[in-house]
Amino acid sequence: MPSATARRPTSAARSNRAEADDEVHVIVVEGAGRAFCAGYDLGDYAEGHGREGQGDHPCRQEKTPWDPMLDYAAMKRNTEDFMSLWRCRKPTIAKVHGYAVAGGSDIALCCDLLTMADDARIGYMPTRVWGCPTTAMWTYRLGALRAKQLMFTGDTITGTQAADWGLANFAVPAAQLDEATLALAQRIAGVPSSHLMMHKMVVNQVWHSMGLEQTQMFATVFDGITRHNPEGMWFRRQAEAEGFKSAVQWRDSGRPIPEGDEARARIAELEAKLAARG
Repeated sequence: MPSATARRPTSAARSNRAEADDEVHVIVVEGAGRAFCAGYDLGDYAEGHGREGQGDHPCRQEKTPWDPMLDYAAMKRNTEDFMSLWRCRKPTIAKVHGYAVAGGSDIALCCDLLTMADDARIGYMPTRVWGCPTTAMWTYRLGALRAKQLMFTGDTITGTQAADWGLANFAVPAAQLDEATLALAQRIAGVPSSHLMMHKMVVNQVWHSMGLEQTQMFATVFDGITRHNPEGMWFRRQAEAEGFKSAVQWRDSGRPIPEGDEARARIAELEAKLAARG
């Protein structure tokens, strides 16, 4: 009997196995624990933990001038990993509970379909500072008006609102999410795999024709710039000197982000504090 299969967001090998299995007609992507995925490991990316003796991370270079193509190459690999869900010849469903934020929202939005718990939250908070969604999926999924609202504010929305906006296929109480998603997956699994593949290719081609690849190239370059311009460097130094939670609290509070010369002055202050600690 045709079937659906589930995989965790971090396991590309499982996805490859599911795509190669002729009995699997649809793939459900889910997260373990309290959330679907809360994004990149910012202890590494922002605070630089665990990189002693390894040199600069391509995405948080300290050398000046920084090399944007090193950053682009690293982030483009991440984008391609996310997009493997979109390019997969089988339908993919993101089943979101808890949070699907920052890089976690990229994973969710690269799936073909999205189901959410009504109290789950999705968004890309780092658009306020230190990030640009490299997959550029917000515009394609929501349209310009609502994509701009989320990218300009860095706000998250609930599963209920995501369904109202047409971002999620549906939102249900968390206790019903497994059952509702499985019912959708089983409904899809009854369709011949060749038909599913053709239908997916037709819809995806529309986005190709709209310039998805070119949009992602710009977004991935701009993501690197947000992490190395004065505002991005301030955020990094704030995380290093005061802790990542402090930097995130400032970012998400609505408090103005230091920019330009103000950011440079704060960077100098934070670097002096770090130097004093030795």
